[in-house]
Amino acid sequence: MAYNYLTTRRDGAVEYLTLNRPEVRNAFNAEMIAELADWAAALGGGAGLAAVCDIVVAEEGAVFGFTEVKLGILPAVISPFALAKIGRSAARELFLTGARFSAARAREIGLVHAVVAASALDETVAEYVHAILAAGPEAIAAAKSLIPQVAGRTIDEAMPLTAGALAKRRVSTEGQEGLLAFLEKRTPSWAIAANDDGNAKGKQGH
Repeated sequence: MAYNYLTTRRDGAVEYLTLNRPEVRNAFNAEMIAELADWAAALGGGAGLAAVCDIVVAEEGAVFGFTEVKLGILPAVISPFALAKIGRSAARELFLTGARFSAARAREIGLVHAVVAASALDETVAEYVHAILAAGPEAIAAAKSLIPQVAGRTIDEAMPLTAGALAKRRVSTEGQEGLLAFLEKRTPSWAIAANDDGNAKGKQGH
């Protein structure tokens, strides 16, 4: 589907999405929000979008802010995601003041994971993508599902969940392949390498 304020590019197993309103520094409007929702069920402003992402890489000159109170509204929809990322203390400061903050501060509070020069942005993202593609896709999905289940629980409460999740992965086809590949000192069958034509294929290890 063609979008007015988003550009998308597919490269094998990876899809790249770029916000495309450079004349207003990619500020959200109703149509961009609708396009984002159509592309992924993603909601919120720029900082809110960072809060819902699993991994965030920011350019060192980027500026963030939960500025809704400056408009007489509040960051309600994205608040569960933001709180999960930055915690209550930072949320109290930033939600109530609407203050803008730097990429370095965003990393300090856990909103972003890496802050790099603009020239290193694509390379850093590519490194994260490569690491994800080298891992078991089912294991990644299971790990992502485990995080909210375990968060906030005591060790005793979490133990049945974690033990059950690990046992399930160990006997899965993917888990068995990963363990066998480790013992045989080879790359697992799911590991992805990009062809010249953008397709994906398994790569044998050395």
